[in-house]
Amino acid sequence: MEKGTIWQAAIGLQQVDGLKPSTYLLDTAKQNIDGDITFAEVKNRIEEYYKTATSRQASKEDRTEEADKVSVRIVEILSENTFSFSPDGYLDIHRRLFAGIYEFAGKIRAYNITKAEWALNGDTVLYAGAGNLSATLEHDFNKEKKFSYKQLTQQQTIEHLACFISDLWQIHPFGEGNTRTTAVFLIKYLRKLDFKNVNMGVFARHSLYFRNALVRANYKNPKDNIHSTNEYLECFLRNLLLGEKNALKNRELQTPFKNQATPCLGEIFTNA
Repeated sequence: MEKGTIWQAAIGLQQVDGLKPSTYLLDTAKQNIDGDITFAEVKNRIEEYYKTATSRQASKEDRTEEADKVSVRIVEILSENTFSFSPDGYLDIHRRLFAGIYEFAGKIRAYNITKAEWALNGDTVLYAGAGNLSATLEHDFNKEKKFSYKQLTQQQTIEHLACFISDLWQIHPFGEGNTRTTAVFLIKYLRKLDFKNVNMGVFARHSLYFRNALVRANYKNPKDNIHSTNEYLECFLRNLLLGEKNALKNRELQTPFKNQATPCLGEIFTNA
């Protein structure tokens, strides 16, 4: 996979938590892409940059340090030809991404969580309860291991991947960093499944859409006639894996847009 596309995806994935990497990180990444410095030098420069008191003070306010360091770590993980399809492998991705940033890096949460979602006008998805997170992870991984992709149509493959990654994300085993961990895991898993043409630019440009699509896949409110749907996640995956150009517009994922016709099946739109 091209170095530049990995960097773009890693930086783009910070959008899911509203984070923006520093100009210093962007400049350093460009030097690495151009071949002027090694990746080891990138890591060293970013670590040294945040040892200064000025940088640390700024990062406490806007989480720039987190965005920079996690971007670098995503690039490192995606550049490796290793992968463990297991709950431990999933937890290890979180640990590597957030070590030194969150004290609970790589650890399953021991408390229940809610999160006010923009796509839900402040409502929350119902995440898995703290008491059964390990068992739920084991169940989902074991179920996926037994599944065969042989003789599936492209649409059937997209539908199954959407269900699997949606269910995995809904567990939300960590206090923070679940979406970035799930995205990195998904990219590594797609490689294991031997998908040849993963369009990393989709993650670079539409990471927030990815998160909002996961939210809509796991939210229902029958009182307001809002139902969980994988259609938005499937649109994202079709762009990612099939090279389609479905319009991925975050505003269409807000619950006032509920119950629209599937925006990407049967008609291909241009990005806007």
